[in-house]
Amino acid sequence: MQPPAPQPSDELITLELTGIAHGGSAIGRHEGRAVFVPYAIPGETIRARIIQDKGRYAIAQSVEVLSASPARIEPRCPHFGPGRCGGCHWQHIDIETQLRLKEQIVREQLARLGGQPDAPVHPTLASPSPWEYRSHITVRISEDGRAGFVRTDGRTILPVEQCHIIPPALLEMLQQLEQRGLKPGSRWRIQMGADGVPVAFPLGDGGAVASEFEAETSSSGMDTTADYTNFRSVTYQIKGRAFRCSPGSFFQVNTPQAERLVDLVLEYAAPTADDHILDLYAGGGLFSAFLAERCRRVSAVESFPQAIDDAEANLAHLDNVRLYSGTVERVLPRLTGPFQAAVVDPPRAGMEASALKALIEHRPDKIVYVSCDPATLARDTRRLVEAGYHLDAAQPLDMFPQTYHIETVAAFHLKTKEA
Repeated sequence: MQPPAPQPSDELITLELTGIAHGGSAIGRHEGRAVFVPYAIPGETIRARIIQDKGRYAIAQSVEVLSASPARIEPRCPHFGPGRCGGCHWQHIDIETQLRLKEQIVREQLARLGGQPDAPVHPTLASPSPWEYRSHITVRISEDGRAGFVRTDGRTILPVEQCHIIPPALLEMLQQLEQRGLKPGSRWRIQMGADGVPVAFPLGDGGAVASEFEAETSSSGMDTTADYTNFRSVTYQIKGRAFRCSPGSFFQVNTPQAERLVDLVLEYAAPTADDHILDLYAGGGLFSAFLAERCRRVSAVESFPQAIDDAEANLAHLDNVRLYSGTVERVLPRLTGPFQAAVVDPPRAGMEASALKALIEHRPDKIVYVSCDPATLARDTRRLVEAGYHLDAAQPLDMFPQTYHIETVAAFHLKTKEA
């Protein structure tokens, strides 16, 4: 019979915070176990209350900062903090420290999960702006018709009057949605392209555009298709190229950093005129467009229908790109190489085991792995190293300032090809 789980206590404890966790919490130790504290900073001493007792570890809430870190600053947004908006996690930390913490998290994940204690992790590349950088957001409609973001409890909706990580035009659109009588509980995407004109559209299951626009409106019969709310695509400009992005399609949220992302992919893939390169999880063709200018052929794989349509439009002028529709795990085993390099940009969950197995079986000389989650990057790094690849570099980018989210570009080469 299992013993009963330990219960949370109202007792206040004193914690010295010595580390940072993937997920953004500072870490201390109490009675031999790790305690994770959101909205705290390594180097601080705090008084805290344990709010979730998980047995081997606990989650606590800071009650009082006894010794503050020099990195602690006043958050810019009144919606930031415990129980409030869950969109930002680190507004209380100065941006230079945020960059160092992100590098540390990537390094620790690669050591602990990736088996790479001496991983060549570079300093995090700062975003050109730590504020007003997001080109799109997802909002929810509350029961009383307000538009806002999900609170830190992961369930309830916080209507917002301010948001400092989006441009003013997106905030204005968010506030205008409240006047449209929209269906409570519905989700809406607001995005803005290079023209500076925001558009909004409803999201259905799985993040796709809702199948029937009217189904996301209230019973008032208000015409939501008028004015600013429509289904049109937006166009982003990256390194002088235009990229169409349809409603529901993915595009990098921080477009200035997306340009640096492209530069890193090109540097690490180092395409030559004779190369055949894989672009897996190709989205709307961002990497394929620039790779194709430098190599013989690109084979791109994408499964999301709207993204496939965008890729066809964005790559139509390139006759050396072949676009394959389907999941990587289904399509990749059927492709014919050899491939000199592969660029992979999987979702947060990383590569499916069967997809990674198929990639390894193709044995490309170089793999450039673009990751938005250090833990799954570390997991897949371990598998690649076990298959004969060497990790040459891991470059974090601050694609999401004021949050714990980290974009990383990792470069691998096949050791048997060194000579």
